[in-house]
Amino acid sequence: MPQHSIEKRVFLLQMLKKPKDESIKDTILTLADTGMFTPKEGKKIKKELERDEYIKNGELTLKGIAEAKKAEEEFKL
Repeated sequence: MPQHSIEKRVFLLQMLKKPKDESIKDTILTLADTGMFTPKEGKKIKKELERDEYIKNGELTLKGIAEAKKAEEEFKL
């Protein structure tokens, strides 16, 4: 698997850690508020992650969960 940008890894990790009642739009806005990216860039990242099958129907796929957990371990170092 190719190395993802830090923004994509953080996006997947945020999706993994988000409260159940938080939408993917809320996730984008939360990360935009931190300065990670603009809302427009967040939407583009979301589309790329959907295209690559890390996200489906606003939720992480098994592939997305695995990648998010890898990111979590990476950021713990």
